[in-house]
Amino acid sequence: MVTPPKMNRGTVTESITVTDNRTGETREIPIKNGGIAAKDFSLVVPGIWFYDPGFMATAACESAITYLDGDAGILRYRGYPIEQLAEKSTFIEVAYLLNHGELPNAVQAAEWEREITYHTYIHENVRKRFLEGFNYDAHPMGMLVSAIAALSTYYKDAKILDDPDILHKQVVRLIAKMPTLAAAAHRFSVGMPFVYPDNSLGYTQNFLSMMWKVAEPRYEPDPILARALDVLFILHADHEQNCGTTAMRVVGSSHGDPYVATAAATAALYGPRHGGANEAVLKQLAKIGSIENIPAFIETVKAGKTKLEGFGHRVYKNFDPRATIIKKTADDVFKVTGKNPLLDIALKLEEIALKDDYFISRKLYPNVDFYSGLIYQAMGFPLEMFTVLFAIGRTPGWLAHFQELLAQDMKIARPRQLYVGAEVRDYVPMAQRS
Repeated sequence: MVTPPKMNRGTVTESITVTDNRTGETREIPIKNGGIAAKDFSLVVPGIWFYDPGFMATAACESAITYLDGDAGILRYRGYPIEQLAEKSTFIEVAYLLNHGELPNAVQAAEWEREITYHTYIHENVRKRFLEGFNYDAHPMGMLVSAIAALSTYYKDAKILDDPDILHKQVVRLIAKMPTLAAAAHRFSVGMPFVYPDNSLGYTQNFLSMMWKVAEPRYEPDPILARALDVLFILHADHEQNCGTTAMRVVGSSHGDPYVATAAATAALYGPRHGGANEAVLKQLAKIGSIENIPAFIETVKAGKTKLEGFGHRVYKNFDPRATIIKKTADDVFKVTGKNPLLDIALKLEEIALKDDYFISRKLYPNVDFYSGLIYQAMGFPLEMFTVLFAIGRTPGWLAHFQELLAQDMKIARPRQLYVGAEVRDYVPMAQRS
């Protein structure tokens, strides 16, 4: 694999001064890359920990993968603006960029695509003895989490993390097999037979074939829909230190293999607070029911009785650059599929909210999830598959972070706590307890 470029720690031009009022000791601490080192702080105030639930103001690592400026609405992969990648690149090329640090040349791109294409098959036992062992109504995301972890038992060399060639092989396998596992989980959940990968098709075309093929000799996906899905995967490919990526890094820091680490990241994504936002948007739009009901709904949001799904973001405080891209993608998709009946409600809701001082003052703007669910639904994906699609797109980013933390020899994750429990007390026999 190509070695990612070394990180530029930047020139130290700023500092803060910290004084421990208990001892009077003062120390100047340098600011590097917008942060200060906790170990420098602890030299001044030993034994004092930062209390930061949810890591709202804590940087747990240095990373050269994704740059995100929430105030300016900027998202870049390895320095390349997301707008350019979504317009000009492909998901497979972006996966290469994230994991190698540079865009591939023609020879590298052809070899990378060949590797991905010919690792799409899964072991027959994974399908026959594992996936088919789930209950008939199992959620596809639960099946996916379990299947990814199970791959660890099939590729035992994955535990060898200090061999670049072996690690590269696991990266290729995971990116290649995620669509196969995802489609298999869907087909099982709806009682349809498994469809083998068609390696004459491209990445997203192959996935659509495994999802929707019935009896035709060869599935021919609509090129506009295949491209739309490719763009959605690009937009989801990485997003800095989110919950799923943090889970990946925490497990990776223990030197768990790439499969169990990816399973952990996927499990984090399974949570409705992380990966389920676009599903929540659709349910909300359906609940609103019609354009006439929007003003009354807006008032319930202002009164704090409900939440406006798909608006606002933990990081973006101006606008989500992915939302602008995805809105155009939605237009392209609806020309093929017909307009989603919920689209008019979504457009009117967005129009009203963006003119209302309540939402403007709180910097609540549409995020990527506001339109992605409408696109997925128009393409025929059931709600249960939305987060699965998210996981396919995010896998290259997770793996890039996994390789980065290994290269940095990241310490095993072990945060501290502020203890708020009982003081020491003696054991009370059962007969004496009230």
